Amino acid sequence: MARIPSKSEILDWIGENPTKTTKRDIARAFGIKGADRIDLKRILKELEGEGHLEKRKKTYRDPDKLPPVSVLKVLAPDDAGDIYLSPLEWHGEGPAPRVLFSAKATDPALGEGDRVLARLQEVTGEDHAYVGRLIRRIGTNPHKILGIFRKTAEGGRILPIDKGSDKEWQVEAGASDGAKDGELVEAEQAGPKGRMGLPSARVIARLGDPSAPRAVSLIAIHEHGIPDDFPDAVIEEADAKKPAGLKGREDLRDLPLVTIDPADARDHDDACYAHADDDPKNPGGHVIWVAIADVAHYVTPGSALDREARKRGNSTYFPDRVVPMLPDRLSGDLCSLHEGVPRACLAVRMVVDEFGEKIGHRFVRGLMKSPASLNYEEVQEGMDGQPNEKVAPLIEDVIHPLFAAYDALKTARAKRQPLDLDLPERRIELSEEGTVTSVAFKDRLDAHKLIEEFMVLANVAAAETLIAKRQPHLLRVHEEPNQDKLTALRETAQASGFTLAKGQVLQTRHLNSLLNAAEGTEFDELINMATLRSMTQAYYSPQNFGHFGLALRAYAHFTSPIRRYADLVVHRALITVHGWGEDGLSAQEVERLEDTAKHISDTERRSMMAERDTNDRYLAAYLSDRVGATFTGRISGIARFGVFVKLDETGADGLLPMRALGREYFHHDAEAQTLTGADSGMVIGLGARVQVKLAEAVPVTGGLVLELVEIEGKTVKPGKGRHRGAPPRRKAGQAKAKSAKVKKKLRRKKG
Repeated sequence: MARIPSKSEILDWIGENPTKTTKRDIARAFGIKGADRIDLKRILKELEGEGHLEKRKKTYRDPDKLPPVSVLKVLAPDDAGDIYLSPLEWHGEGPAPRVLFSAKATDPALGEGDRVLARLQEVTGEDHAYVGRLIRRIGTNPHKILGIFRKTAEGGRILPIDKGSDKEWQVEAGASDGAKDGELVEAEQAGPKGRMGLPSARVIARLGDPSAPRAVSLIAIHEHGIPDDFPDAVIEEADAKKPAGLKGREDLRDLPLVTIDPADARDHDDACYAHADDDPKNPGGHVIWVAIADVAHYVTPGSALDREARKRGNSTYFPDRVVPMLPDRLSGDLCSLHEGVPRACLAVRMVVDEFGEKIGHRFVRGLMKSPASLNYEEVQEGMDGQPNEKVAPLIEDVIHPLFAAYDALKTARAKRQPLDLDLPERRIELSEEGTVTSVAFKDRLDAHKLIEEFMVLANVAAAETLIAKRQPHLLRVHEEPNQDKLTALRETAQASGFTLAKGQVLQTRHLNSLLNAAEGTEFDELINMATLRSMTQAYYSPQNFGHFGLALRAYAHFTSPIRRYADLVVHRALITVHGWGEDGLSAQEVERLEDTAKHISDTERRSMMAERDTNDRYLAAYLSDRVGATFTGRISGIARFGVFVKLDETGADGLLPMRALGREYFHHDAEAQTLTGADSGMVIGLGARVQVKLAEAVPVTGGLVLELVEIEGKTVKPGKGRHRGAPPRRKAGQAKAKSAKVKKKLRRKKG
C-alpha cells in the first residue's frame, strides 16, 4: 500500500508541476494505485473545499495562480514601451497578476484589446508575476456600440446613434444592466456574430437621457473613446504642485508680455511683446518676444501626470465643454499665464529685419508676469481707435509695437506664400441650458492673424534650434499632395476655366495663384474646396519632411503645451539642449519618439472626429424645428448613394439621397467627383449651387436629409422613388416569362 501524501506535499508538487494537475498525474507522481485513489480523491476534495485548489475540467490548480496556458487581453504599452497582458478570468484573491508579453520576431503585431492564447512562465523578483509567450491570436476587442435602448418583451434592442449605421442590436433578457427605455447606453458585442437575425450585445454602461442638456458632447466622448476622467493619482499629483520660483530662471517680469485669446478662454499658454530694434545694424527691424507656459516644470517624464497627458495626446474642445489634457490645477491655474501673477515660462527672443525675415533668436527659461489678459476683439478695437479702459494704457507701448512687428511679418509671409485657403470657421453658441441659440461664422481679425504669425515664427525657431543641436524631437510634418489628387484638382480647375501649372515642382505659390484667380468668381468656393481635398493631412514625426502648407523647411509645435503633448516633448528637448534642468527629454522618451508621434497623431484625429460629430449633432438639433424650410448651399461631396451639400447659413452638411436627384439614373464618376444623368446628360459636380428643402433632421445622429429644389437655378422634378426594401419593378414581359417558367417547372415535378 502506497503512502498517501499530505496536503502540503500535494500543494508543493502542483506548484512545481503546473502542467500536470489531473488526478491521474498526481496519483502517478506519488505511486498511488487501486483503492488508494479513493483517499487521494478525498484529500483533493478537502483542499478544494478549503480554497487551496480549484477544479477546472478534471485538473486541480492553485486558485491564486494562472493556468500555464491562458486566454489574456492585450493592454496598451506602458511608458517604457512594454506590453502587458491581463487574464480574462481570475479567481484568486486580490488583483490579477501582471503578465509581461515576450514577443518573438515572428509574432504578429498586437494591438490594445486583442485576445491571445499564451503560454505562461512564472517569475520571481520582478514587478510582474508571469512572462507570456504567444501561441496564437484568437480575436480582438469586442465591438463597442453606443445607442438608444428600446425595451422589449424579450429584453431590448439598441438603436445606434452613428449616422453611418442603421444596424440594430439585440439585447437578451438579463444583459440590459437595468437600462430604461429611451436611455443612452454603451454596449459591447456579446458572442460571435450569427449569420441570421440581429447581432447580440450586452449593456456595459448607462449614460442617461440623450436629449438632456450637454449630452451631445458626452455622446461623442464615449463614441470615440476619449478619456474624460482623471485617475485619483493624477489629481493628487497635480494638487501637490507648487508655483515655480525664480531660481534657475531669467527674470522677465518687467517685460509687458500680454496674452491675447478668445473672450471665453480658460487657459492662457502664450504671451507676446514686441518693440523696435535699437540695433543700428538692423534699421526698421523689430524684437519679438513669445513666452509659453513652462508645463515641463510640472509634468515630468514618467510621472502619473505625464502618462495621462500622453494617453490623451491633446485637449478636445466641444461647444459645451473641454476635455483637457491636464487637470485644472495645472491647465487653469499653475501653467496658465494669468494677469498679474508670476508664472514659469519658456520664452524665445526673436529679431526680424524690416522685411520680417528672422535674423536671430535665443531661448530662455524665465519667470514672467503678464500685465494684462486681453481678448482678440478688444485688441482689434483698440488698434482701430476705440480702446476700452483695459486696453487704452497699453496702446502706445504694447499694442502699436505688436502690430508694427506684424506688418513686417506680413511682408515675409507674402514672399514665402504659404497656402492661403479661405475657410471660414463656424461658432455654435449655446444657452445656459445647453440648447443652440445661434450659429455664426467667426470673424477673421488682424489680431487673430498677428498671434498666428508670432506663433509660427516661434515654432520655426524651436525647430531650427533643435535641428542645429542634433537633438531628437517631434516635428509637425505636412507633405505635398500626391499626383492623383493633383490631377483631380487640375481637372476641376480646367473645367472651371482656370489652370494649375504642370510639369514643375508644385509650390504653394502655384496653388495661391489658382485661388486668387478664382476669388470673387462663382467658382471661388469650388476651387477652395477642391484645393483643400487635394491636401494630405499633417501629422507628427521625429523625421523632418518639411511643412508644405506653411512653405517651411522645418516646423515644430512649441506654443501650446497645455493642450498638446507634442509641444511638451519639444519643450523637454529645448530644456535638454540648453542644460536647464533634469526635467528634459529622457533617453526612454527619445527611444519611443516614433511611437509617441503615431499615438498623438491618432489622438488628434480622434478629437477632430469627435468635435465634428458633436457640431453635426448640435446643428441638427438647431435645424430640427425648421424641417420643410428651404436653404441655399453648395455641393461639397459626391458619392454613389447621393450628394453632400454644405448649407450657406450654418455651414451644416446634409445628404441629398440619390432618389432626391430626379427621375433618371445617374452615373457616378469617383475620380472626377461627378454624377451624370443617363437621360438628360446633366452633370452634377463639386461646388454646384443648389436650393434644397430640409426633409429630416435627427439630433441624436447629427444626420440631415435634404430634398433638391433647384440646381444652378434649374428646377428639378422630384424622383418617384420606392419604399426602402421594396423589390425592383419588372417589366410586364419579364414578369410573364418568369411566371410561365415557374409553371413549367411545377408541371415537370407533378409528372
